[in-house]
Amino acid sequence: MRIALLGYGKMGKSIETIAVNRHHSISLKVSSHTSEFDFSDTDVAIDFSVPTTAVTNIKRALDAGVPVISGTTGWLDQYDTMVDYCKEQNGTFLYASNFSLGVNLFFELNKKLSDLMSGFPEYKPEIEETHHIQKLDSPSGTAITLADQIIDVSAYNSWSLEMGNPNGLYINSIRTDNVPGTHEITYNSDIDSISIKHTAHSRQGFAMGAIIAAEWIKDKKGVFSMKDVLNIG
Repeated sequence: MRIALLGYGKMGKSIETIAVNRHHSISLKVSSHTSEFDFSDTDVAIDFSVPTTAVTNIKRALDAGVPVISGTTGWLDQYDTMVDYCKEQNGTFLYASNFSLGVNLFFELNKKLSDLMSGFPEYKPEIEETHHIQKLDSPSGTAITLADQIIDVSAYNSWSLEMGNPNGLYINSIRTDNVPGTHEITYNSDIDSISIKHTAHSRQGFAMGAIIAAEWIKDKKGVFSMKDVLNIG
């Protein structure tokens, strides 16, 4: 499979290493300095860029008839627009806030726990997420996905980075050195606390998940998620 890397930072380089080890080739490497995109020798595009270029990257791939998967976060206010654009182009698009198998299982665990805890309002949920200082968005896309799952079955109508907002589910977003990604959900009451936690040890899980998604999506049409790839949920 010939893969275009739309974004060639740390994640792009990790994806390249795994792709080559799985006998794929890299047809295109796009960085912030790339002005011309040639998808003529590409089977699938993988976007791990930055919020300001993600939409352009996705559109260019769809315009070229190339399936595209994106793990870039911080641009989701335009997600529905990209879904509509993909359908108009009869294209193929998959977005995930996190491609890790463990995180996608964690999403399912969070949904089940939030459903259970929704009947016990004395327990107040909050989320803490920690990432490396190079991460551009805050909170993380993964934290937002986790928050949305809780909000769907709770009295909250949004998430908030400020503690004490009565209508906002609190997300404590921490940036520090050399942390690939840690997410913890805690339900606190006056009597006790219940928590679940996912800790990534490296970027390899994210990169491997992106390659698996690319292998799965090749030759398909439509809009998909990691649930489709992993057949979970």
